[in-house]
Amino acid sequence: MTDEASRVELAERAASAGSEIAAEEFRADLAVETKSNKTDVVTEADRRSQRRVIEVIREEHPDDAVVGEEDDELKEVPPEGNAWIIDPIDGTNNFVRGIPIWTTSVAAVRDGEAVAAANVCPALRDTYTAGPDGAFLNGDRLAVSECTDPETFTVAPTIWWDFDRRDEYAATVRSIVERFGDMRRFGCAQIVLGMVASGALDGTVTNVVPNPWDTVAGVYMVRRAGGTVTDIHGELWTTESRGLVASNGTAHDEVLAAARAAEAHCGK
Repeated sequence: MTDEASRVELAERAASAGSEIAAEEFRADLAVETKSNKTDVVTEADRRSQRRVIEVIREEHPDDAVVGEEDDELKEVPPEGNAWIIDPIDGTNNFVRGIPIWTTSVAAVRDGEAVAAANVCPALRDTYTAGPDGAFLNGDRLAVSECTDPETFTVAPTIWWDFDRRDEYAATVRSIVERFGDMRRFGCAQIVLGMVASGALDGTVTNVVPNPWDTVAGVYMVRRAGGTVTDIHGELWTTESRGLVASNGTAHDEVLAAARAAEAHCGK
C-alpha cells in the first residue's frame, strides 16, 4: 500500500471513530455553548470527537501536525510537512437541532496540498473518501454532474455570514436564484462539497474566507471527481484564499459570477 493510500484508509478510520463518539450524543440532551457569536456553537461532543480522531491518527503518525477546529490545535495549515485537518462535527448547528446533515471530516495534507480525505456522516449512513484513485461515496466512484445549462443547475450558498455581513448573504442568494434553476442550503460545508463531487449539486459559492477544517477535505473530493474549485477571483483555491466557488466545471464562470455579484452588490 502506498503512503497516500494508507492515509486515505487512516483518514476514514479516524473519521469513523470520531463520528461514533458524536453519534452517541446526537439527538440527546446536549449542553450547547457559543464561541465567536450566537450562531457559532460547540458541544462537548465536538471536543470528545476531535480528541478521538487525534488519538487514532497519533497511533500511526505521532509527529504529524494537527489542525483542528476545537481546543488548542493549530488553526492554519503548515506550508511544509505532513499534517491532518480535522472537523469533529461539521454542521454543529444541524447537530444540536437534531438535523442529520453533519459529518466528521479528516483530511491529510503534505506541504499544504491534500493527499487524502474522508467525511463520515453517520446519521445519513454515508461515507465520502478521496485519494489518488479518485473520490468515492460508500465505495462507489464519484463524478461531478454533466449539466451544462445554468438554468438547470442547483447551487448552494455555503459557509455562514456573520450578522454584520447578512447583506452579502442576501445578495448571494439573490444572485443564485436569478441565474440558476434552483437553490439549496444545507448548513454543512463538507457535505455540500461532497454533493458537488457526487453530482447532486452543480455548484456552491461563498465570498467569505473559509476555515481549512470546513473545506480542505471537500475541495479535494470535488477536484478528484473532476470538478473545479477557485477563489472569488477565479484563481486556484488554496487554504489562504478568500471565497470558495466549486462547480462541475461546465459553466464555472456563471457560478463564479453568482459569488461576484454579492461582492459588487456590497461595493467591495
